[in-house]
Amino acid sequence: MGVQAFRCEVIFVRIRYVEQLVGSAEAAVEEVIGRGVAHRSKIAIGGHSYGAFMTANLLAHAPHLFCCGIARSGAYNRTLTPFGFQNEDRTLWEATSTYVEMSPFMSANKIKKPILLIHGEEDNNSGTLTMQSDRFFNALKGHGALCRLVILPFESHGYAARESVLHVLWETDRWLQKYCVANSSDASENLDAHKDDASIGTVDADSKAVSAAGGVPEWADDNIDIFHSPCRSSLCV
Repeated sequence: MGVQAFRCEVIFVRIRYVEQLVGSAEAAVEEVIGRGVAHRSKIAIGGHSYGAFMTANLLAHAPHLFCCGIARSGAYNRTLTPFGFQNEDRTLWEATSTYVEMSPFMSANKIKKPILLIHGEEDNNSGTLTMQSDRFFNALKGHGALCRLVILPFESHGYAARESVLHVLWETDRWLQKYCVANSSDASENLDAHKDDASIGTVDADSKAVSAAGGVPEWADDNIDIFHSPCRSSLCV
């Protein structure tokens, strides 16, 4: 009887995963705001592997908490891992509703905040194959979300090459600068003022680089293309 009661309790906790995740995130956000170390409109969420799975779920179910997200090498569709994941030992056919409800892929239409997806091209972790990010990206793009997918060539679940690590840091910094740091009315006013200055001849280094290359602004295609690391320059878009 005791074993059966414990199993029922575990199943109940799993069913309430999203509710508990959102509740924990709300508590954390209120705590850092209460301490005066964060601005309510400038909080980003990010994670690697299971943390990426959490990031996607929070952007889908608690968009009011975060301005953007960064998800690295995650699993977003649990039906692609049908024989269990993490501490879930039931199969997809035994607990279909749990697999569906816990998959942010199924809530891609709810994600409206900018999300950066990063994944190793040769991820050999059975639960986080590269197709997880590829399919999630296509689902997000199909629903008009502002998203960007970065594929790191020759990398597995963890990133080892110096070039890959530095590129991940660069992508992360650029994403946060654009969608977190500048996410305020003051920043918007400053940006408008900067544009006014540019219209009368004042341009920044990025503008000069774009002009010299005869291309388009670097971030104009965040929600359109898949970006491959410069290690394979022929694939860059």
